[in-house]
Amino acid sequence: MINTVNDFQRVFFTGIAGTGMSALAQYLKGIGKDVSGSDRYFQPGVFNDTRHKLEAAGITCYQQDGSGITADTQLVIVSAAVEETVPEVIKTRSLNIPIIKRSELLSMIAKSKKTIAVGGTSGKSTTSAMLFDILEFAGMDPSIISGAGLVSIIREGKIGNAKVGKGDWLVIEADESDGSIVQYFPEIGLLLNVDKDHKEIETLMEVFTTFRNNSNRFVVNQSHPLAAKLSQELSNDFCHHADCLAGYVARDFHQQGLQINFSLNHVPFEMKLVGRHNMENAVAASTIANLVGVDLAVAADALSRYEGIYRRHQVLGQKHGVWLIDDYAHNPAKCAASIQACQPLAFKVVAWFQPHGYGPTRFLKDDFIKEIAAVLRPQDEIWMSEIFYAGGTATKDISSNELIEGIRMLGGQAWFVEDRKDLLEAIRPHLTDNTVLLLMGARDPGLESFANEVWEKL
Repeated sequence: MINTVNDFQRVFFTGIAGTGMSALAQYLKGIGKDVSGSDRYFQPGVFNDTRHKLEAAGITCYQQDGSGITADTQLVIVSAAVEETVPEVIKTRSLNIPIIKRSELLSMIAKSKKTIAVGGTSGKSTTSAMLFDILEFAGMDPSIISGAGLVSIIREGKIGNAKVGKGDWLVIEADESDGSIVQYFPEIGLLLNVDKDHKEIETLMEVFTTFRNNSNRFVVNQSHPLAAKLSQELSNDFCHHADCLAGYVARDFHQQGLQINFSLNHVPFEMKLVGRHNMENAVAASTIANLVGVDLAVAADALSRYEGIYRRHQVLGQKHGVWLIDDYAHNPAKCAASIQACQPLAFKVVAWFQPHGYGPTRFLKDDFIKEIAAVLRPQDEIWMSEIFYAGGTATKDISSNELIEGIRMLGGQAWFVEDRKDLLEAIRPHLTDNTVLLLMGARDPGLESFANEVWEKL
């Protein structure tokens, strides 16, 4: 029976190229396990950057054909997207090898360390990265398991979404989308916000209530009304409105170009980022760091050096008066916040969004329409390409064009270009001087190369 990370040595990951899976694989390798895995994106003779970096870390990679699993394999990890028909699952069952989901493994890992679990609908990856950077800068040698690559770790030639430190603290993202957040019992639980995303608000509040009850200490964003309802101790909470009584209060937010300034409990902060939402993320990270013993001035110093994370308002550069920014935004609140964060940079924002998943798009259709339309200025534009389909048994009964038509009906300038390879030529006449071209989307592994192609041809 496998109940802890000490109960196995040889572990295999099916779908190891996924962000969540590759992070866990690297973490286990970092604590001395024998790790291997497969993925459908690993094809013979085709270079795969994730595979290259995993193998450089000492993780053996295979095609997704079952060949990597042997009688010596002690545990197999599957992601939520892996189905029973996958060869690895069939072989695992035939050999009677224990098989668990990614979230179950993360729960085991979290129990082995003093864990800070970062929860909420938006901002988990950024806040986790900021907190890790603060703790590392403060000399606490933390560990992290993240949903995105930190530039500071990518710079070391790694994927960037995991690192094993010698210190006591582990920072993890606690995902509400699959309900796995209820499996964690962290030393500190952090709730950033509650917005409709994969589940209805009522369901999310139930899930986050369990998260609070499972946490030894619980910290919430008092500026978000739904999160504030779950406060455990006001003196540990944070906010950014003037009459707030929380223990940590941010004031004087200002954005100038690609830089934001604010103060937290009267300590000045300056960061090379955009958007009020990033101030909230930074305040959340600094609050938690202070609660575990880091002075706020040290947190400010650390965040002045913060380099960001992969595809979170990643600035690719400026050409012909057009800033190109690539972002992971993929739910209504995130897309709206992403557009708003770009507005101080230029007179006009031309945003492009590729929704992912027919079910999620159908579920959030009205929210996408309402929230995106609400933030568009008269000169701003939103473009969309067809929904990204990752395979499976989805019912394809909705199109991105329905979102575009809904935004138009609310007065927004909106266009549909079915295939994203046609986007740049269609959009080029709209890219006047003093414009931000914002690319948004998630889950599709081709989005990074798409952004690079747009940059090359801009």
